Amino acid sequence: MPKLPPSGTRIYLASRSPRRRELLRQIGVSFEVLALREGSSRELDVDETPLAGESPDDYVRRVCRAKAATGWRRLSERKLAKVAMLPVLAADTTVCMDGSILGKPADHADARRMLRSLSGREHRVLTAVALQWDDNQSDILVSESWVRMCEMSDKDIASYVASDEPMDKAGAYAIQGRAAVFVAQLRGSYSGVMGLPLYETALLLARPKQA
Repeated sequence: MPKLPPSGTRIYLASRSPRRRELLRQIGVSFEVLALREGSSRELDVDETPLAGESPDDYVRRVCRAKAATGWRRLSERKLAKVAMLPVLAADTTVCMDGSILGKPADHADARRMLRSLSGREHRVLTAVALQWDDNQSDILVSESWVRMCEMSDKDIASYVASDEPMDKAGAYAIQGRAAVFVAQLRGSYSGVMGLPLYETALLLARPKQA
């Protein structure tokens, strides 16, 4: 069983998500956020487009591993990894309904479409977390949760989308935000749905690096 990470645990975080930063602080993990690629609004130079026929499970694992590996390469280029010897942690969350991936909405209309598809139904949330130790060694775990939304009226959806909260969220909602009022039931990991499953993160941090 995982324990709280030892005092002084330090990592590099391959994410600019304030939610993931908050969750790491919650369990006492110190971290340095990897800087964005200059001139880019993306977290890392990782293509998050699903492959043809790719399942949500395979997708979230592939993207998460790619983020961790890209973060490690960035450190190597900066010649920091060999000095600090700290692992790189990355995470990726995907919302899926009827086997289809619901990514971040392209615009307000797309957000409304996603929320209408979730209204009154249960969907699956997958969050992968990966730890990259060196050029060739990494580890990954996936958290699976089920979320059932209440029936949302068009007025409810329009009001929520107008807040702009859904615009950078997988599935067009944030369980830790205003959308909490729409969540009728959760089976699984609250922190996983937020974007960083703390149980799986603690397990990874507790595993010793292989020689």
